[in-house]
Amino acid sequence: MATLAKLTSLSTQTLSLLLERQRLQNLDSTSLHTPQIAKNLEQLRAGILDMESREGVSEASRLLRSQHERMRGMLGAEADAVGIQRCEEAQPPMDVSASSSSSPAPDSPAASSPPLPPVPPTAPTNAEFAPYTDDPEAGYSSDEVLLQQRRIMDDQDVHLDELSRSITRQRDISLQINDELDVHTGLLEGLDHDLDRTDSRLTHARRKLDRVARGAKENGSTLMIGLLILVLLILIIVFKT
Repeated sequence: MATLAKLTSLSTQTLSLLLERQRLQNLDSTSLHTPQIAKNLEQLRAGILDMESREGVSEASRLLRSQHERMRGMLGAEADAVGIQRCEEAQPPMDVSASSSSSPAPDSPAASSPPLPPVPPTAPTNAEFAPYTDDPEAGYSSDEVLLQQRRIMDDQDVHLDELSRSITRQRDISLQINDELDVHTGLLEGLDHDLDRTDSRLTHARRKLDRVARGAKENGSTLMIGLLILVLLILIIVFKT
């Protein structure tokens, strides 16, 4: 059962195929999607008729019918060649009583005259469907193209001005960063000088400690004897008193 959403999706897909077909025609391509387009149009026609038989003629069905006729017209003469039928709108049923009452008498001249032949439906023209082109200047006059190019150049000038201002700001920031780096370089050089001076002082102090340690190691026994003599003298003095 065809729904409005499915029919709309099918119509959109078919229109895309038709536009692609027009583009391929301009490129002299052999693959024009004609069988698939014919199949989609036939499914769309059957779905429209089925929906109208169930829900009656509505604004949505009229739009789908108009879209079907438009896409059929985009095929041109190939529509009849591949057997794509027109999606004719169903006529409302006539009132039998009204038709019988309004019908002329059997002996009237209107009843005896033969019926007029039906007017054949006119095929939709293909003039409104312009061929697809990749040329961006197609359909524009020279003045319009010149005006468009001037507008593009003005936009480019605006972007270039903004880029110039941005580059100027970046230059100012770079100069400030350079000044900060110079200051930090001076601080690091001062710190390096202080570290060198401290290192020299530590080296001098280490040398003194090494000299004291060597002296204590060489004269350790003499100092021990002198210390013991001093302790002995202190003990003698203490015991005699």
